[in-house]
This record gives sequence, C-alpha cells and structure tokens, in this order.
Amino acid sequence: MLKIQLIATLAVAVVMFLFFGLHAAISAVLGGASVLVGAYLASVVAQRGVGNTDATAILVNLLKAEAVKILVIIVLLVVIFSFYKQLVPFALIAGLAAAAIFSGAALSHQVKRVI
Repeated sequence: MLKIQLIATLAVAVVMFLFFGLHAAISAVLGGASVLVGAYLASVVAQRGVGNTDATAILVNLLKAEAVKILVIIVLLVVIFSFYKQLVPFALIAGLAAAAIFSGAALSHQVKRVI
C-alpha cells in the first residue's frame, strides 16, 4: 500500500507543480512523505505482534502502531514547517491528505481480508 500512497503523493505533486510551481510540488511531496514514513514505521511496530493471538495484545499493538504513526507525522510536520521557508501550506496539506486517504483505504482493505 505504500507504493499506492507514493503514487498518489507524486500525482498531487505533479498537479501542484503545473498549477503553482516548484515549491508547491516540493511541499506536496513533503506532506505525503510524512505520512509514508509514519505508515512505514507503524507497520514495523505492528509486525512485532504478528504471532500473538490474544485479542487484548493485538489491540494494544495496533494502538501502539497508530500512536507511532501519528507521532512521526506530527514531528515531521513540525520539522518541515520550521526549516522549509518556501513552504506552500495548501500543497503540503494536499500531499498529506492524498497519502492519508490511501492509508485509510489500506486499513479497510486489510480488515475486509481478515473478515
């Protein structure tokens, strides 16, 4: 699913580049990249509990993974806002939203597979 999130982020970046310029495209990529990095690290955390069959342990592991994802996204966004002076906020949010939408789609796809 990271591949689809990357493609969505790059598609938004291309649109931003065409309509608003280079800094908008970079901003979109940075927004999407924050979600991609967060999702990847969350998947690493989630993989640690693969063999566990206890419902409570599975839920706690899922919540840890989600917390890691959110924390990483927040930290990366703070860093981006602090250091990238030519940031285009709308483009950053568009890139972030595109990646986040596909992140949610991936989760619903996984739930359907389990059920």
